[in-house]
Amino acid sequence: MVLENHIDMLKAYKYRLCPTKEQKESFLHQFGCSRFVWNWALEAKTKAYATDKSRLTCFDMILKLPTLKDENPWLKDAYSQSLQSQLRSLDSAFTGFFRRVKQGAKEKGYPRFKSRDGRQSVRFPQGAKADFVDGLAVLPKMGGVRARFDRTFDGKVKTVTVSMEPTGKFYVSFLVDDGHALPDKQPIDPAKAIGIDLGLESFLTTSNGDKVANPRFLKQDLDRIRRLSRVKSKRSKGGKNRDKARKRLALAHERARNRRRDFLHKLSTRLIRENQAVCVEDLSVMGMMGNRKLAKSISDAAWREFIEMLRYKSEWQGKHLIEIGRFDPSSKMCSACGSINRGLTLGDRRWDCPSCGVSQDRDHNAATNVLSFGLLKQNLIGKVPLGQREVTPAEITQ
Repeated sequence: MVLENHIDMLKAYKYRLCPTKEQKESFLHQFGCSRFVWNWALEAKTKAYATDKSRLTCFDMILKLPTLKDENPWLKDAYSQSLQSQLRSLDSAFTGFFRRVKQGAKEKGYPRFKSRDGRQSVRFPQGAKADFVDGLAVLPKMGGVRARFDRTFDGKVKTVTVSMEPTGKFYVSFLVDDGHALPDKQPIDPAKAIGIDLGLESFLTTSNGDKVANPRFLKQDLDRIRRLSRVKSKRSKGGKNRDKARKRLALAHERARNRRRDFLHKLSTRLIRENQAVCVEDLSVMGMMGNRKLAKSISDAAWREFIEMLRYKSEWQGKHLIEIGRFDPSSKMCSACGSINRGLTLGDRRWDCPSCGVSQDRDHNAATNVLSFGLLKQNLIGKVPLGQREVTPAEITQ
């Protein structure tokens, strides 16, 4: 994880926790307190705005916490700064929501109430540390919790987040400032830049002509997930058998998610290491998911998560991620002559340019155009398209 100050390098290290039965119960209580405060604050903010258009800040809500604790004494067992952290997070969620509304984004994302059925988490802004010698995560009001440290880190621990997945597995994440500044951006050499076109038939195609197959991890496990969903729906609510069926279903989803994340991490790391600049298209993923026939496949591909990985990994290594406009012509524009084939459909995987007669693969052509527009955005070429020719020194404006 990288914050946008471009000064300090912050990284998150996530480990599996192995709490005792008593510690699990304590975690569940902490989760419940944090969830209750979030939902209470969200309801209060929503009612205040609906009543007289007033906006309650996190500081207004923090001042009301003592009264809330008097009304609900069980909240006093929770770490106070964890509760305040929930209010600050809710404030950030509203800030992001209003910013997206101002920008006219379709995916506005109004903050939602938290449920006890999904992923649970609690944040410790301070007072937590990692004991690598004894293999313990030391947490406020919890003491030492056994953790599986597969690697160590050096630096100052900023915040610690403990989470529980729907499968019942506990994890701890340390956000660490290692004291090193982010590396300076390297000057872009057009010969070491690459354009990528994201798709469904192939996960991505590069301007070099390489294709990466779409693994479709959800589709591979879809039959099992559907069967487990039917089993869960037939179990009585509140029963132990329903809880067992829910965990089996959660494990199936977790397996697909972990395999997808592993694939995205390895691919994004390789692209950033091998290239000085990566050019991608700014996709409106939520808008594209409005197509009900493709929504499941688009969600399974996780393009937005992949681009986010490219973004922070490029920051870590001093590389460049260049995003071109989503309305820039890419697939329908010939990379050789620049003419636009407006009759091209999604079913046309190869097409011949009506102007110059060049036969080309649709995805490779789009990736080449993405690279061209990306370099043009950085003022590294004087015109578009770049095509298959080499960049001449006269076109480099640096």
